[in-house]
Amino acid sequence: MGKSLLITEKPSVAMEFAKALKITTNRKNGYLESDKWIITWCVGHLVTMSYPEKYDEKLKFWRLDTLPFIPEEWKYEIIPNVANQFNIVKELMQREDIDEIYNAGDSGREGEYIQRLVFMMAKPNPKAKMKRVWIDSQTEEEILRGIREAKPLSEYDSLSDSAYLRAKEDYLIGINFSRLLSIIYGRRLAQSLQEDKASISVGRVMTCVLGMIVSREREIRNFVKTKYYKIVGEFGESNSSFRAEWKVNEKSKYFESPKLYNETGFKKEADSKEFISLLAGKNAVISSLKKSKQKENPPLLFNLAEIQNECTKRFKIKPDETLDVIQNLYEKKLVTYPRTDARVLSTAVAKEITKNLNGIARGMKDEEIQGYIKKMVDEKYSTNILKTKYVNDSKITDHYAIIPTGQGYENFNQLPDLQKQIYKVIVKRFLAIFYPPAEYSKVQVTVDVEMDEEKKNIENFYASEKVCVNQGYLEILKPQNKNSTTNEKNVEKEDESSSLEILKNLKKGQKIEIQNFEIKEAETSPPSRYNSGSLILAMENAGKLIEDEELREQIKGAGIGTSATRGGIIEKLEKIRYIEINKKTQIVTPTNKGEKIYDIVKLSMPDMLNPKLTASWEKGLDMVAKKEIEPDEFMTKLKKYINSKFDKLVVKM
Repeated sequence: MGKSLLITEKPSVAMEFAKALKITTNRKNGYLESDKWIITWCVGHLVTMSYPEKYDEKLKFWRLDTLPFIPEEWKYEIIPNVANQFNIVKELMQREDIDEIYNAGDSGREGEYIQRLVFMMAKPNPKAKMKRVWIDSQTEEEILRGIREAKPLSEYDSLSDSAYLRAKEDYLIGINFSRLLSIIYGRRLAQSLQEDKASISVGRVMTCVLGMIVSREREIRNFVKTKYYKIVGEFGESNSSFRAEWKVNEKSKYFESPKLYNETGFKKEADSKEFISLLAGKNAVISSLKKSKQKENPPLLFNLAEIQNECTKRFKIKPDETLDVIQNLYEKKLVTYPRTDARVLSTAVAKEITKNLNGIARGMKDEEIQGYIKKMVDEKYSTNILKTKYVNDSKITDHYAIIPTGQGYENFNQLPDLQKQIYKVIVKRFLAIFYPPAEYSKVQVTVDVEMDEEKKNIENFYASEKVCVNQGYLEILKPQNKNSTTNEKNVEKEDESSSLEILKNLKKGQKIEIQNFEIKEAETSPPSRYNSGSLILAMENAGKLIEDEELREQIKGAGIGTSATRGGIIEKLEKIRYIEINKKTQIVTPTNKGEKIYDIVKLSMPDMLNPKLTASWEKGLDMVAKKEIEPDEFMTKLKKYINSKFDKLVVKM
C-alpha cells in the first residue's frame, strides 16, 4: 500500500491539514510523514519565468533590434532562495511509494499557477494519481471534505491554462513595452525629471490604473466651480411651516429659459431676485401629496473588494493590509476564503447556515454581537435565506462571499485589536442578512404657486421627508457619520419627524399661506479623488466608481485585475513612485513622474489607459478558464496585439 502526498501553499496551512488528518508524527526537513500521508508545502512561488537574457545573453541590453521578444518555448527556473524547499517537494513527488498526489494549493487562479509550475518542473512519479483539493475555509470539516471530494487535477486544466496565460500576458506586455517606451522616450523623460536616466515601467493592469488616477486628478485640477442660485419657499402657518425648493416645469415662465443654470437654479443672482419679486402676493395650493412606506433590505455580503473599501473608509488602511488581515483570519479558521468576487452564498452553504450562527453564538465572547444574536432568537427571525437575494449559485465562480465560519474562537483573543475589529465588521454584515428590512415613512408634496388667475403659468415647489420608523437591520449596520455628535443626530431626527408630521397633515387641493421666499446659493463641485479602497471598487467595475451598492452589483462584469491582485497593483504603483497615498486619509494622487509616464503612454499607446481594453483581456482569461475559448486563440490575439503596436510605434520614431 503506497502513500498519499499532499502539497499546500505554505507551512502554516500544512499544519492545519496535518491536524485535520490526525498526523502527529514528528516534522521532518520540509515535510511531515505518517504511515499513510506525507504533507509538504510551497513557500509562495518556488518557480518563476526566466528573464529574456536566459534565452540569449544579448537580450540583457535594451535594444530596439531585439524587440518584440515573444519566445516560442518558454523558460522557467527555480527561485534560488527557495531552491532547498523545491528540491524537497521534487524528491517527494518522485518517490516510488507515492500513489496519489494532492494539489492543496490556494483555491484560486494564482494558487493553481504556483503549484502547476512546481509540478511542471518536478516531474512527479507518472504512476501517481493527481488530484485537486478545493476548499472554502480552513476548518477541519472543510479540509476533510476537500480531500474526500478531491477531483482529478485535469478538471482544473482550463484554470491552469488561464493562469499561465495571465502570467505570459503580463510578462510580454511588461517587458516589451517597458523596454520600447524607455528606448524611445527614456532620455526625454530623464531630462524633464532632471535625472541622469529614467526607465518607463508599463503593465497591463498597472498602467490602466495609473490612467484612472491621473485623469481623475486632471479633471479636478481643471474643474472650474460655477455658482448658481436656487429658490426656496416657506409655506404654511408660521408655527407649522415647511420649506420647499423650486424646480422648473412646462407651465413655468422660465421653461427652457437661457437664464437657468439647470432645472433648479438661475445663472445670475439678479434673475433669481427678479423671479422672487414675481412670486410676491400669489396664491399657493397643494397640488400633489404622496405618502408611502419604503423598505430597504440589508446589503449583500462582502466580497474582497467591498471589505477592502469598507476597511479603507473605517480604519484608513490600504487594501493589501486588509487582505493580509483577512488572510490571517482565514488561516485562523475564523472566516471563509478571502479572494472572492462573489457577494452571495451557495445553496449548499445556505442550507447549513445555522452551523455558522450557532458557532458565533457559542464561541464569540463579545457583548454587542451576543446582543444581536439574542434579539434574533427572541424575535424568532428566520434563518431560512434560500429564496432571498443572498443565495445565488449562478453568481458564484470559485468561492462564495466572505462570512464567519463560527469557528476558530480559540484564536480570537490573541488577535491584535485591528484584526478583531475587522472580524466584527464581517460578522455584523453576516448577521444583518437575517434581520428584517429597515422601514421608512415618506411624504412627497408639490406646491403650485399660481402666477395668473387662468392658471396658465404655474411655478412648482417640491418638499419631501423620509423618516426611519423601524430600524430593522440598521440596528446592526448603523450608518457611520463621524461628523455629527449623538446630540446633533437626535436633533436632526426630531426635525425630520416634525417636518414629516407637518407634511402628512396637508391635503391635496388645500390652499396654503406663503411665508417667504429666499435665494440659496449653490455651486458645482469637482469629482472626488479616489482613496485606496474606492480605487479597488473602481477597478472591480472596469474604471467606474459607482457609489450605489445595488447598481454596482447589477453592472458588475469583467473588472481590471482580479480580487487577488488589485491591492498589489496599487502597492506597486506607490513603490515605483508613480502615485502617492496619504497615510491618514488614504487619498490617492499621482506624482509628477506618474503624470509624465501617463503623457508618454497617452501619446504612444493610449488604449493601454482604457479600462475597457484591460477588462476585455481579463474577460478573455476568464473565458479560457471556462473553456469558452482555446488558450491558443487567446495567445494568437495577444501576439497580434503586441506586433501591431510595435509596427505603429517604431514607425513613429
